[in-house]
Amino acid sequence: MNLEEYFARTGYKGSTEKQDLETLTDIFQHHIRAVPFENLSIHCGEKITLELEHVYNKIVRRKRGGWCMENNQLLGWVLKGLGYDTSFLGAYVFNPHQNAYATLMTHLIVKVVIDGKAYIVDGGFGVSYQMWQPMELVSGKDQPQAPGVFRFTEKNRVWYLEKMRRKQYIPNQSFSNSDLLEKKECRKVYMFSLEPRTVEDFRFQCTYLQTSPDSLFTKKSICTLQTTDGFRALIGWTLTETTYNYKENMDLVEFITLEDEEVEKTLKEKFNITLERKLVPINVKGSYTI
Repeated sequence: MNLEEYFARTGYKGSTEKQDLETLTDIFQHHIRAVPFENLSIHCGEKITLELEHVYNKIVRRKRGGWCMENNQLLGWVLKGLGYDTSFLGAYVFNPHQNAYATLMTHLIVKVVIDGKAYIVDGGFGVSYQMWQPMELVSGKDQPQAPGVFRFTEKNRVWYLEKMRRKQYIPNQSFSNSDLLEKKECRKVYMFSLEPRTVEDFRFQCTYLQTSPDSLFTKKSICTLQTTDGFRALIGWTLTETTYNYKENMDLVEFITLEDEEVEKTLKEKFNITLERKLVPINVKGSYTI
């Protein structure tokens, strides 16, 4: 495993000498635009494991993506290797259909400290809730980014992330009531504490999320990738392409339903993913919004 091979994977050609916010942001943005957030292994008969070498081989050498425990673990390794002060935290994801935070800590995120300021770096959420810049860990401050306005609030040493979105224009009106569309303009994303975590704290969750019939990830095959002006997502047979702020305070959301034989071709063309095993797409209604 080496950093040069990782940077070749993400296309980053900038400085690796400075441990500043600008360099961190550049490295981070190259990652989220090259490495998809995806759970396709579950739906093509592969097991997801958390050993760093396995994650590295999957994402860097096999040019796949991964979920938060893979993407953010790899990002944390890269940043630590460059000399950044990093640590892992654990978060509880908000479920909009249940209007509640999960009771299981399933989301791994990275905290980075630069010149005494703490930032959250999360390259493993996907769709419109994927931050594009490291977020300063400060309560009550609006942090506008291309995807929308993110904000942390802190109460009794628990931190909450929420996002305010723009209005959405959906040209294909047959999708205007899709359960994939988030209807609220302000959305809770997840909550977390500042207690340091290790990858070991996520072993049970990693198994549970890819085996339980109650898991979102067994109910939906998901592949999402950030672009220079928005993101694209393939959920089951539904391809979504979103362009941020294509008109004043308006995002463009385009939907297409694919045929079975188009799915793997689309993965290659839109996400640069070639699977080694046959994918069985799935999209059980509910519990996931873009």
